[in-house]
Amino acid sequence: MDSMYSEYMVIKAKENGVHVIGLTRGTDTRFHHTEKLDKNEVMIAQFTDHTSAIKIRGNAKIYTKYGIVDTDEE
Repeated sequence: MDSMYSEYMVIKAKENGVHVIGLTRGTDTRFHHTEKLDKNEVMIAQFTDHTSAIKIRGNAKIYTKYGIVDTDEE
């Protein structure tokens, strides 16, 4: 397995209704999976053969090996 696929991120919802959306690999990028998180719920996500991007909609903190991203910061 490619090392890129072993990268994980942790998403912690800071409000109810945070959407986590997985996007596909390939010639046409499409939604392939969605989750809805409530306040203080945590999801651990991973890039895979099928997932090339992860979109997060709502107020959340995302923890990666590159640092922490807070969606309410500009």
